[in-house]
Amino acid sequence: MEDKTRSLAFLSLLCFGLADVRDGLGPFLGVYLQGHGWTADKIGIIMSLGDAMALLCAAPLGALTDHTRAKRAILAAAAVLITLACGALFLSAAPLAVGVSRCVQAVAGAAVGPLIAGVTLGLVGQDGLPSRLGVNEAWNHAGNAASAALSGLVGWYYGIVGVFWVMAAMAALSLAAVLGINGRQIDHQVARGLDVDASRPPLASRRGFPPRSLWAVALTVGLFHFGNAAMLPLLGQSAVTRFGSNPALYTAGTVIVAQATMIVAALLASRLAVRRGYGAFFLLALCVLPVRGLVAGLYASEWVLLPVQILDGVGNGTLGVAMPGLVARLLRGSGHINLGLGFVMVAHGIGAAMSHAYAGYIAHLFSYETAFFALALAPCVGLVLYIVSLRRFPDLHRASQGEGHRA
Repeated sequence: MEDKTRSLAFLSLLCFGLADVRDGLGPFLGVYLQGHGWTADKIGIIMSLGDAMALLCAAPLGALTDHTRAKRAILAAAAVLITLACGALFLSAAPLAVGVSRCVQAVAGAAVGPLIAGVTLGLVGQDGLPSRLGVNEAWNHAGNAASAALSGLVGWYYGIVGVFWVMAAMAALSLAAVLGINGRQIDHQVARGLDVDASRPPLASRRGFPPRSLWAVALTVGLFHFGNAAMLPLLGQSAVTRFGSNPALYTAGTVIVAQATMIVAALLASRLAVRRGYGAFFLLALCVLPVRGLVAGLYASEWVLLPVQILDGVGNGTLGVAMPGLVARLLRGSGHINLGLGFVMVAHGIGAAMSHAYAGYIAHLFSYETAFFALALAPCVGLVLYIVSLRRFPDLHRASQGEGHRA
């Protein structure tokens, strides 16, 4: 066996750097545009335009990842394109320029997830995937936390342009990491799922794509993010409105608590997934989110951020390992693993996009507490759907199990 330690170390560095790059300026974009006279409705339209482009391109980019052998080159190009598109914003804040920049960022960012998954699977194979997914997620969350801290510090002194230079530095780190991965060590057949599981025939020979079991996974993930996406911003708004908390400090606290917990949760999930299976952690994420919503709605204190964001870290940390691992195992032998990931990410994006309008509308009509309870319902529906699907689809049941159950 060829030693891949060096390539895997650079893959970790790549996950760390791209954690910041793939989102571009992130929440700082709205602040920047506001400073150039943009109104909230126009900012919302631009942000939605980018989200729509990412949704449209997610599945095709997954298919591209399945078929290309130039995964490292496309990752490098995506990092460069996102950086250049963000830099262009500082040259012109005209609507056309901002719209083009946002679309380029969104499409390039949507390519990152399937490409990282493909490179990872090509390096470690199905047997090494559970533990490696946890490492990837841990480095990703560490990168998010580090970039948030750096952006806040640099932005305090130099404004939004300082945030861009932090992102540019992370992009340079990502390029160095891409070059450090040995392309000859990536098995592109394994990366797309063409290694056949001896325990069953390839999925592609049994039914068309996407199979009904993948539809079930996608809908479950969509329902999870329908309940999850709005909970963090709603928590910050609720704390400021009800308790007069400092918005910047409180938001920073929520991010730090969640990201720190996600690192631990991802590493533990990756260690246990081999024996317990991905399905156990899929179920855990679905069970944790309703509890998170109930705690946020019932516990009237600004310190609610601690239990709520610890639960956020547990749910998102375990799902970040379970979802790609489950899809990879479910589609093993089909040759469409990364297309499948793109398909599920479309459902993720739709659920997240709907979450904000749903929660905001309920909070406006009733209260923040009611909105938290309403968000807690969606993952309950997802939990029922997933349990029913496990009974209905044997391939999903097998893919969800660990080695201890399959032996």
